[in-house]
Amino acid sequence: MDFRKIADDVYALAVSEDPIAPLVKEALEVIDEGLDTHGQDRISISFNGGKDCTVLLYLYVAALARRLGPSEIMKPIHGIYIAVPSPFPVLEKFIDDAADSYHLDLFHCKPPSEPVETNVTLSEQLEQTPTKPKGKGGGGMLQALEIYKQRFPEISAILIGTRRADPHGAKLSHRNMTDEGWPSFERINPIINWSYGDVWKFLRQLGVPYCSLYNEGYTSLGSTYNTFPNPALLVPSSIDPDPTSQVTPDSSISPSSELLPATSNSRPDSVLPSPPSSSISTPRYRPAFELIEGSLERAGRGLRPSAISIGGA
Repeated sequence: MDFRKIADDVYALAVSEDPIAPLVKEALEVIDEGLDTHGQDRISISFNGGKDCTVLLYLYVAALARRLGPSEIMKPIHGIYIAVPSPFPVLEKFIDDAADSYHLDLFHCKPPSEPVETNVTLSEQLEQTPTKPKGKGGGGMLQALEIYKQRFPEISAILIGTRRADPHGAKLSHRNMTDEGWPSFERINPIINWSYGDVWKFLRQLGVPYCSLYNEGYTSLGSTYNTFPNPALLVPSSIDPDPTSQVTPDSSISPSSELLPATSNSRPDSVLPSPPSSSISTPRYRPAFELIEGSLERAGRGLRPSAISIGGA
């Protein structure tokens, strides 16, 4: 991967007339201030393969590459991956690929007391604020950071891809120390002011690789048992309830019509109607970047909505 080109592209965007330029410039300044305070050797990045931390990693690489001398090469980047119970295999593959591509020295941390379970109670516990650990979920996060601090005592700051719209992100600033009772880290949030749409504009405009689950209708990633395609991105069914009638495309479904399977407007008389069971097809979803209303970003998280009960994750 050409890190210097990444830096050129990102910094060019930051000084352009693009609407997202001020946010990119702000994020780079926050990262640079963190580097000036701590130095690269004392900063780690929290990376779990999600869209937000993918943006953050790209910005961080750009900031680091910008500081390289003419003959210098990129040093390995400190990183921590705190795994959720029952992660998506395709997401973990993306995390491994990203670590290789970006020279990310990623420490995988799953506390021994954090069991891999698939029940709703644990799912709810994982949604608790990390500043007030309760039960297994918050306690697991606390234990993970304790393990990380013991293993890497020199790390004094962690870059985090939290946005203000995220749970518990509304009151955060760009830089916050961990609360009393937690391992001492400065939490640096360079993209705290970014919106859902800003994240996708950045990723797509710069051609940043991201996890393929986002192309399948997922908009917020967690465990396999509490993460599903976003129902707001469901492609309307084009199945005709009368199996003997002609199939006529509906031009009113223009945003997603190209995603629907091709149909024929003619049916030979010798062809019998398909059995009723064939009318049940697997739901299809538009990609995450087509979600217009950012407030619906987490609509695919939690208990599975009945509207998408056919399409398993």
